[in-house]
Amino acid sequence: MWLYLLIVFALSWPFQIIAAIWGLELLPRYVLHATSMCMVTVGTFIAGRYVFRDGFGDAGWRWGKPKHYLLVVGLVLGLWFVPTIIDLAVGTLHLPDDVTGMQIVWIFVFLLGFVPCFGEEFGWRGYMLPRLARRFSPRKAVFIHAIIWWAWHLPVLVGVGVHAGIAAAEEIAVPASVSVATTVAAVVLLGAAPAILHGVVFAYIWTRTGSLAVATVYHLAYDGVRDSIQTTIGSGPVAGLWAVVLLSILGIALLWKGDWSNLKAETVRAQTPVGDKNDVEAAQDTRNC
Repeated sequence: MWLYLLIVFALSWPFQIIAAIWGLELLPRYVLHATSMCMVTVGTFIAGRYVFRDGFGDAGWRWGKPKHYLLVVGLVLGLWFVPTIIDLAVGTLHLPDDVTGMQIVWIFVFLLGFVPCFGEEFGWRGYMLPRLARRFSPRKAVFIHAIIWWAWHLPVLVGVGVHAGIAAAEEIAVPASVSVATTVAAVVLLGAAPAILHGVVFAYIWTRTGSLAVATVYHLAYDGVRDSIQTTIGSGPVAGLWAVVLLSILGIALLWKGDWSNLKAETVRAQTPVGDKNDVEAAQDTRNC
């Protein structure tokens, strides 16, 4: 696992670090972040095909059911549209006078980023998670996977904290070093628990549906809807807390009481000789009905 993480982080982190250091404009920052997400797949392919040679048979090569897509998209709308409507209704957020053509273009860009979202899902959920489940109990594997997924975002989080700290230092006339250190610590530490618990939600979606496609659609919808709203309307105080609180509650509930038997079944299937897999698959299909 450490070698796998070394390969993936070495290939993907440089793009996040460049974006974090230079604080680039939206287009180059998006390209760098999207490339970093895609490099998770590149690193995973190298690891699974050439280093460990354990293949990708348990990655979740199923389309899932229509209800799965409806549920994950509905979850995203509940996480972002509902609080935005509340912000607009109570007056803490206002509709812009106009939306520029470039903002509309960015909405399409955000909502069509299937490839980079698949890049992450293939690596973290389709490859890393089932292999962790071979060594640990399902819940422990999910929790470790979620911590690693959060840690992978650290260059982005640190970059946000650095630039916000510099801006705050100029506004409140405090030493930049103090402002930056405080802001980075706040961004990283306060955001750790919600991000890790969101990783649990991602894992549950992949585990219960057995589908990389469904997990990717959730990832795409979550990032796309969030970024589209923030780029056009903006984010109000309700929206700023709503998703964090709900995802934290959902993540705790799923980690504590969620049914993770499918994750164990995938692990058993991956380790079962080919001649004995039919019984495992039949049991798996029965649980998914």
